[in-house]
Amino acid sequence: MTTIVLTVAGSDPSGGAGIQADLKTFAALGAYGCAVLTSLTAQSTQGVTGVLPVPAAFVQEQVETLVADLDVAATKIGMLGTAEVARTVGDLCRSGSLPRVVLDPVMVSTAGSRLLDEDAIEEVRSMLPHVAAITPNLPEAAVLLGLDPEAQAGDVATMRDQALALRDLGAERVLLKGGHLADGDAVDVWADADGLTELRTPRVDTPHTHGTGCTLSSAITALVPVRDTWIEAVTDAKDWLTGALERGRDLAIGHGPGPVHHAWRQHHNP
Repeated sequence: MTTIVLTVAGSDPSGGAGIQADLKTFAALGAYGCAVLTSLTAQSTQGVTGVLPVPAAFVQEQVETLVADLDVAATKIGMLGTAEVARTVGDLCRSGSLPRVVLDPVMVSTAGSRLLDEDAIEEVRSMLPHVAAITPNLPEAAVLLGLDPEAQAGDVATMRDQALALRDLGAERVLLKGGHLADGDAVDVWADADGLTELRTPRVDTPHTHGTGCTLSSAITALVPVRDTWIEAVTDAKDWLTGALERGRDLAIGHGPGPVHHAWRQHHNP
């Protein structure tokens, strides 16, 4: 049976992040991907020069039309952009219209461009009890927790504390991504009802990280319907992303931080 997974996110015309990265990831991991657009961006590897939000009512129409026809097994939510869109998508999560939601609370792009309006933060925070898992990076976690920027986690011990604090806000499962830590292994902290697990992989020394967060959350979304447990899906997604990061240098896309290589397994293992 074909596994159908959905991304609700913004468009990246450079192809490295957003729905383009999500759909590439879904395909690379054997899932059939479909997409609901929340915004258009004018974007390259060097940054975002413009954002055009999709009206919230049309985001809702896209979702309702799609799920009435397709048997969606899991949903990734990425860039929401505006408070109105965040509220609408949050209502869809609360109603149960979107199955097995992995929320990537996208706020700022890899190149530093803001992708979530300030007045939308509380709407995203209110979604936490109504999704299956969240995948914030360290700056996003600090914002969700209402902390000052200097309180962003700088070590694994603080990451563990903040992952638990996000659970206290209602998040059922948390993958707190440690890519912003200065050195050492790439350490993420997984928190669920069973406690805390540190997930470690060798850190890949590369500037080509455009779309890394989008890609990891969509990899989890593609894998969770076909794995026995969430932690197995998350671990496999992280291992796959490590390979995509390592092979990103083969692509030479753009003049800024380039994308990861979503098709690395197919390309190197024909």
